[in-house]
Amino acid sequence: MESKVSNTGNMNYPRTENSSVTINNVDLKLLRVFKCVVEAGGLTSASHELNIGLAAISKQVSDLEIRLGMTLCSRGREGFELTEYGITVYQATLELFASLNIFRERLHNSRSELLGDLSISVVDNTISDPLSPVTKAVQQLHLAAPKVNIRLQTAHLDDIEKGLNEGRFNCAIAPVYEEKGEFDYYPVYTETSKLYCSSEHPLFILPDSDMTLEQLKQQKIINHTYVSHRHGNKFFAFNESNIQAVQVEAVAMLILTGHFIGYLPAHYAARYLNEKRIRAIGPEAINVSTPFCLIIKKGRKINQIIKLFMDSLGIA
Repeated sequence: MESKVSNTGNMNYPRTENSSVTINNVDLKLLRVFKCVVEAGGLTSASHELNIGLAAISKQVSDLEIRLGMTLCSRGREGFELTEYGITVYQATLELFASLNIFRERLHNSRSELLGDLSISVVDNTISDPLSPVTKAVQQLHLAAPKVNIRLQTAHLDDIEKGLNEGRFNCAIAPVYEEKGEFDYYPVYTETSKLYCSSEHPLFILPDSDMTLEQLKQQKIINHTYVSHRHGNKFFAFNESNIQAVQVEAVAMLILTGHFIGYLPAHYAARYLNEKRIRAIGPEAINVSTPFCLIIKKGRKINQIIKLFMDSLGIA
């Protein structure tokens, strides 16, 4: 037998302006599910993360909509999208759980036990960098506070900044091409990128001593659209290139075709370098150094958990 909730879909629920909302344990459970759905980008992804069925998640979101008397999201064939009410409820949910965490921290800190949540976002394709202290820092954090709930997610820089502003991430570790006023930055390490060609490219067999800067400028350069316009390298006219890629892996694929040259982080390129499938070309002067920082939304309270993570990263 289907419940009233299972057929609600994207209905508009009746609301009264003077009605008050009380929060009980069931509501907290529904809000946690709704929060997970929003952060996962939809019901299907959330069902995998929560390890419960899609129909059960859909029913719980509908239950919350009935409970609050408002439509929180559209979730039909056109995809998942929050309504204005949904955005408001999500932001209020973040504030509610943040307050609950503060309450929980105060109770348990009196017993010298650190509890709470830490949501960290890290820019993708950095795990191979030996200079990155992220893995070691998370390891130390867990050893020091094993009951802290750690959520680690990789993302593009634009998504990271958006998540920090929305409160989905407590902090992030990402490259900084320009500092923005809404964030605080704490230097962690520096990533080096070099110019590469593949073993099938004509420059591969050319000795460094015979390679000129003018020759490099004449090659077809890959415009890594996510990075090229940010890192300040004016040697190449990236914007004039019709060869484009978004992810680091896509840049590597294009380099391996033998038709193009492009920049890769040195740590990422090491595997292909060892296999002699690519080589670094050009003088050190055209290498690109990018600072990586711990980024926190300006004005956000640095609680004991974030402070412990900063200590693990070596940030004073």
